[in-house]
Amino acid sequence: MANKIPVIDTETCIACGNCEAVCPAVFRLSESLGHSEVINPTGAPEDQIQPAMDQCPAQCISWQEAAD
Repeated sequence: MANKIPVIDTETCIACGNCEAVCPAVFRLSESLGHSEVINPTGAPEDQIQPAMDQCPAQCISWQEAAD
């Protein structure tokens, strides 16, 4: 099974900060960029990252297959 990493569609992100609030080891809201970013895609297990994705009101975070 391939490893997955979270990816943010920065064009769709509304910079609400929910992802960082739920999983700060992986996500950070960058006020200077105006959107959230993935700071450590493997910083938490998938079962901790998925709730952050589910809390995103813009639904702009998705799973992508990690490059080996």
